[in-house]
Amino acid sequence: MKALSELETAKFLTLHLKEWSFEKNAIKRDFKFKTFIEAFSFMTAVALEAEKLNHHPDWSNSYGRVSIVLTTHEADGLTQLDFDLANSIDRIYKNSLHTFQ
Repeated sequence: MKALSELETAKFLTLHLKEWSFEKNAIKRDFKFKTFIEAFSFMTAVALEAEKLNHHPDWSNSYGRVSIVLTTHEADGLTQLDFDLANSIDRIYKNSLHTFQ
């Protein structure tokens, strides 16, 4: 899979992934939750989606915060797969906010 150019990446982020930032051949976003259980539930849902795509994030969790970094290591940069997973993650986050309210 071929890595996308910085211009392609910037355009896609501007149009579709406004909450994500581009940094060092990767995109990243922090997600905030009220509790550890909410954060961990979100991570579980993301893990199931990542497994379906066979594309796994670099991430960390600290109580109610989850930080996610996406890149395609084999392409040494970003590919459409990263954007597909980011879109799914955003959808899962949006749904999780409704679940926990």
